[in-house]
Amino acid sequence: MSTLDAIDRNIIRCLRRDGRMTNSQLATEVGLSQSACLRRVQLLETSGVIRGYTAIIAAPDADDRLVALVRITLERQTEEYLNRFEEAVRRHPEIQECYLMTGDADYILRAEAENTAAYEVIHKEILSRLPGVVRIHSSFSIRSVLLSRAPVQAFRHQVETT
Repeated sequence: MSTLDAIDRNIIRCLRRDGRMTNSQLATEVGLSQSACLRRVQLLETSGVIRGYTAIIAAPDADDRLVALVRITLERQTEEYLNRFEEAVRRHPEIQECYLMTGDADYILRAEAENTAAYEVIHKEILSRLPGVVRIHSSFSIRSVLLSRAPVQAFRHQVETT
């Protein structure tokens, strides 16, 4: 799907806000019939524009967890180095997100730990041993500004067929 029209962009906006809204609710919000809306969503899914749905899970002690944003610089930026690094990162569930970047860092990672001592273990035993790493710069979040606004009603989506 090469170009998205205004209706497709509106569907995406609604699903980003509440990925579990019913097809009936989505159709009403974007001004389509239920069957037309369902076809549009299915086309967005099969074309890869919508790659999946997820749940934002709050651990009981989520406010107490340490979130580290880690800038990684590699020794080289060749395809071989990038592939080896990315393959290694995928093997560590402690790393929740990994982005290839432009600018002064090659990658930015997000990792969570119970506390600073637990993060030290991640730093020493995982991050520093990733292939090609020459520099690690960690920053710790104070709090999440956007995740806390996720709508409570986001857990009721069902795709209805008509």
